[in-house]
Amino acid sequence: MSLKRTLVGLFRSHDGTSDRAKDPTLKTRYYNLAKDKAWDEVSATLKKIPGFKVLHEVQSVGEITLEKKTAFGRTLDITVSVLNTTPVRCAVDLYSASRGSLGDLGANYRVIQRLYGSLDKKLGKYKAD
Repeated sequence: MSLKRTLVGLFRSHDGTSDRAKDPTLKTRYYNLAKDKAWDEVSATLKKIPGFKVLHEVQSVGEITLEKKTAFGRTLDITVSVLNTTPVRCAVDLYSASRGSLGDLGANYRVIQRLYGSLDKKLGKYKAD
């Protein structure tokens, strides 16, 4: 992680992915899977990652809410969205925010990278560019 990302983390306590993200690691991931199949895979993968607690799942909306406690005792709230783009393609977006004031020193950025890494391992063969 770069020094710039740590300095940004002094003031910002949230991070998220989008199509327009300047950082390539924060770009939306697309998979050549139907939403229902992708939902099953994403949900199963997230439940197996140690340190993360699944709080809520709404398949009809395509959102999974997770919680993670950091080493410093802060709590991160993470929302994973599985969206249908076409009948055979879906998008996965992440948003992570820290509870409390001040920045997170890049913790939300690292959590997003870790979750995308786990999802890419499981769904890598379906990844679309």
